[in-house]
Amino acid sequence: MKTVHSASALLWCLTCVCLAGDWPQWGGTDFGRNMVSSETGIPATFSVKGETLENVRWVVPLGTYIYGNPTVAGGRVIVGTDDDLLRDDSRFKRTRGGMVWCLDETTGRVLWRLVTPKRNKERLPDDALYGQQHIGTCSSAAIVGKRAFVVTTAAEVLCLDVNGQSDGNDGPFQDEAKYMAAAARAPLTLGPQDADIIWKYDLVDELGICPHDVASCSALVDGRFLYIETSNGVDQPHKKCLRPDAPSFMALDTETGRLLATDTEGIGRVMWHTAWAPPSMGTVNGKKLVFFGGPDGICYAYEALTKLPDKPVHFKKVWQYDCVPPRFRDPLGDGKPFDYYIGDKRKTYSTNKNDGTFVGPSEILSTPVFYEGRVYVTIGQDPMHGRGRGLLHCIDATKGGCVWSYDAIERTIASVAIADGLLYAVDLPGRVHCLDLKTGKPYWVYEANAETWASPLIADGKVFVKTNKRLVVFATGKKMKVLAEVPIGSASSPIIANGTLFVSSTRSLYAVQQGAKLAMP
Repeated sequence: MKTVHSASALLWCLTCVCLAGDWPQWGGTDFGRNMVSSETGIPATFSVKGETLENVRWVVPLGTYIYGNPTVAGGRVIVGTDDDLLRDDSRFKRTRGGMVWCLDETTGRVLWRLVTPKRNKERLPDDALYGQQHIGTCSSAAIVGKRAFVVTTAAEVLCLDVNGQSDGNDGPFQDEAKYMAAAARAPLTLGPQDADIIWKYDLVDELGICPHDVASCSALVDGRFLYIETSNGVDQPHKKCLRPDAPSFMALDTETGRLLATDTEGIGRVMWHTAWAPPSMGTVNGKKLVFFGGPDGICYAYEALTKLPDKPVHFKKVWQYDCVPPRFRDPLGDGKPFDYYIGDKRKTYSTNKNDGTFVGPSEILSTPVFYEGRVYVTIGQDPMHGRGRGLLHCIDATKGGCVWSYDAIERTIASVAIADGLLYAVDLPGRVHCLDLKTGKPYWVYEANAETWASPLIADGKVFVKTNKRLVVFATGKKMKVLAEVPIGSASSPIIANGTLFVSSTRSLYAVQQGAKLAMP
């Protein structure tokens, strides 16, 4: 693997002390998970082909799939991928598992890597559908000080040392070589290029969950409290949850990995798919609340933990809001159970024509965004199921009541972004919606005509929307104005940290900086 970086990296290093902020977790520094950066001087366009790449500081090839969203803190970039590039390391063989990369923020140099071998189904039911581990690590790492927290494709929560093995093997976990042995060609000797695991919490062994397709959730870290959804999911026929009594939402101690709290909603008995949505947090009437979108289509608000319990406790629910109206929950109108696959475009008997008109149930796969006393949340399904009708809700965070809803949107797994009284949302077929924040009234809708999984990002008077084919950049405002289209597409969301836009293709991560010039080999 070859990292390409420019001479402008030195200039960036000299000036970065004047630039504002890291992006340490999904949503940056905003626990409400609003995808907005205060950075300025971000270029609207950059080149991805040619002998010289304009406005590009470095580009690093990372794999075949980049579904993980990068995070940046303390001079490091952490991003999740598949393990395709293991072939470039003679110590390893590809196992169709996942990887976590740590790169130098200035140069893109690889500092260390975590190899996550594919998990076998030894402790999972025979009818578990857990076959998408090859797409790699999908979650964003949460970086706090010298620690990074990530959910792996093997259904584990890991606490990692941001320095890797370069400063020794910190404990209590000491079995990194054994952990990566399944991917090694021979007994593994750890080096400074390898990850250092501080502690590991196995969601299958410890909590009894059964993942569906893949395990993924971007952790929310608030001091000693780490909040995630568990990736518990349904069986292969999509008929029932295989571990219905396992929790969908939980909290761990960041210092020790000890289980602190779980939900008690019985979501496993009514879920449609799986618990993937990253949680958010906000202060309401002087009290911290945690919001999570359920795989049952309900948005929940819980009191945030304020102290470490001696033993695991249950979250105290403040309110819940059903984001799925009756006509979606009962598409046949007869009140009887129906086949969830009827809305899956891949099934020959499905009534979903994949034209966006199908009406049926959806779960919450996006982050509920908290902003100024309200929660904004969308509904959708796994994009592989195809298009269908969606909804965007604005919820009163004090009591869980509806402020407004917007139904001219399709299924989506993307979160919204909010700035200057405007809300930007994107749905699966790539429609970008600009709405009035107070009323939900649309000002404009843009047709990207390209499948979109990534969440929009606002910075420097621009809205960055990444489709699976291109990055579209708009000017913020009530009138639609496209500033640029860059032919770089993937499922992962772009972020901005310290004056740099970090954006991925399916295989490589780019650091985009105004004025940089990268000479390609």
